[in-house]
Amino acid sequence: MFAFIISRLLQALPVMLTVALLSFAMFAYVGDPVAIMLGQDYTIAQRDQLVADLGLDQPFFVQFMKFVVNAAQGEFGLSYRLSRPVAQLIVERAPATLELALCAAILALAVGVPMGVYTGLYRNSWLSRFFLTFSLIGVSLPTFLIGILLILTFSVWLGWLPSFGRGDTVNIGGWSTGLLTWSGLKALILPSITLGLFQLTLIMRLVRAEMMEVLRTDYIKFARARGLTNRAVHFGHALKNTLVPVITITGLQLGAIIAFAIVTETVFQWPGMGLLFIQSVAVADIPVMSAYLLLIALMFVTINLIVDLLYYAVDPRLRIGRGKGAH
Repeated sequence: MFAFIISRLLQALPVMLTVALLSFAMFAYVGDPVAIMLGQDYTIAQRDQLVADLGLDQPFFVQFMKFVVNAAQGEFGLSYRLSRPVAQLIVERAPATLELALCAAILALAVGVPMGVYTGLYRNSWLSRFFLTFSLIGVSLPTFLIGILLILTFSVWLGWLPSFGRGDTVNIGGWSTGLLTWSGLKALILPSITLGLFQLTLIMRLVRAEMMEVLRTDYIKFARARGLTNRAVHFGHALKNTLVPVITITGLQLGAIIAFAIVTETVFQWPGMGLLFIQSVAVADIPVMSAYLLLIALMFVTINLIVDLLYYAVDPRLRIGRGKGAH
């Protein structure tokens, strides 16, 4: 197991370097951050001095190597827009994004898996057909339109839930959370539904397809022949063998939720990393944009490693296969 983790980490290293190079190169020549920081009235001497202070007068690969070395130490430079350390900005915004992504993922799993199991077991019932129709809507509508429709319905027409912001938050050991306040919980409902709806429908359809496939296998027929109850067959045998692909999709979708929370945070003005990224794009704030993409890549690599490790806990065939390979 330890050798497996080390091999995965070694594979992740060139991936992270490639992402760092692409993210840095993508934004290195976008816009003019010096002009944005100095405004309209500045002298050539002031511009040259700021360029030297930011290190923008150095060759590209020198700037990139400094960026990689500093990023490995958790330093991403200063924000051109706010003149504050990028790491500090990300630490301030990360709780909002992670809280939103976690709630969206829990919603997708808690609702998507039972719906998928039900539609797989009772695929001809009217409720299953309703769930499938609902899933088509969730897959087809873009995220920003779902958010706007929810705001129009529950904020404008009904006035039940807030349409923007995070509500009141509580700081616990430097971590800000809105889960402990009523206004924070109300503000979290609409963004979570908006962000998790696509993942919910995807998980539902995946579980349904896997359940229908597993129920046709021979060992399910043998389990029924042994006289096991439908509950034992469905949940003790069939559902357990659908978990490997579900874990794969869930892990990848969790990374996607964090990465693509940009749209949801923009629609609801949620003060997270996605909104910070969008605001930085408007002013070509290169350190913030590069740091954001690098952190998203790190999250994907970490989640993939966790998913690979979960395979060992769910599917014993992988442990047996690796053990035979070692011998």
